Amino acid sequence: MNIRITGSGSYIPDAIEKNEDFHQHKFLNTDGSNIEQPNEVIVEKFEAITGIVERRYADNHLTSSDLGALAAQKAINDTNIDPEELDYIIVAHNFGDVKANTIQSDLLPCLASRIKHSLRIQNPKCVAYDILFGCPGWLEGVIQAQAFIKAGMAKKCLVIGTETLSRVVDEHDRDSMIYSDGAGATVVEATEDEGILAHESASFTYDEAYYLFFGKSNNPKLDEDTRYIKMHGRKIYEFALNNVPLAMKACLDKSGIGIKEVKKILIHQANEKMDEQIIKRFYRLYKTPTPEGIMPMSIHKLGNSSVATVPTLFDLIKNNKLENHKLNKGDVIIFASVGAGMHINAIAYRY
Repeated sequence: MNIRITGSGSYIPDAIEKNEDFHQHKFLNTDGSNIEQPNEVIVEKFEAITGIVERRYADNHLTSSDLGALAAQKAINDTNIDPEELDYIIVAHNFGDVKANTIQSDLLPCLASRIKHSLRIQNPKCVAYDILFGCPGWLEGVIQAQAFIKAGMAKKCLVIGTETLSRVVDEHDRDSMIYSDGAGATVVEATEDEGILAHESASFTYDEAYYLFFGKSNNPKLDEDTRYIKMHGRKIYEFALNNVPLAMKACLDKSGIGIKEVKKILIHQANEKMDEQIIKRFYRLYKTPTPEGIMPMSIHKLGNSSVATVPTLFDLIKNNKLENHKLNKGDVIIFASVGAGMHINAIAYRY
């Protein structure tokens, strides 16, 4: 049995937040002290490391489940299936629905139920549930969909990654410039053509569990009981460089496909410099030079939307909306991600 992505969709918010928009922010160190450098220098260094020039924020009236439903409808239309035939709706996110200008996450009911409701799907046997797996959540959802189909428990699954990270960032933390909002969705089905060739997943929690966490603002004057997304950036960087290439290699080796057959690597859009080094180390494991153009990037304009980055990137390339990148039938691609948990996963896939 072959299992593949038969349709995709994404929702990219219209509101653009540019790097210069952060020149007026009051960035503080973690101890609440002032950062000596002017904001222009802080932003310039940030851009040089992450590659991010601008990012997208959702309109105030939209939540994560709204974004997910919009992306899901596009994926359903792209596949041209009857949504009543879906067996599972799997939604990856991190913070639930956080309404604009509030401090509380809303997870009741789960986002998958909300999205199924928005899509007006009546079939009660279409099971809707959420997955919390950090940034690799969408990819893990695809792996779970594959397992359901292989086990004979499903024929068609809808896998969504959606997030509004702009609503859980600390404006006094320089890392807040990384995060953005968006959603990506895919329909996964049993087909005659090859699709998923192999996968690899891992959870590193012994020392690494809290590299990403919920913490108080850098501004001690704010309510210390209000929490924001925080990270130990250097530890994450080193962890990713040491472990993601190994997971990608384990995945590709399982597939039986040679490294030279890989045409594209769609990696989580976390940090341009980090992603570049991951890919270099991956090819070094095969004693092979890194091919030019192997790693498409959307982070420059879209920022890091967590679970949404990889499905959005896939959808953009699939629809010829990312300059100088395209996919041809039969191309072997690798999906890979790393994020809070710390979790890592990868899929070898024939397009």
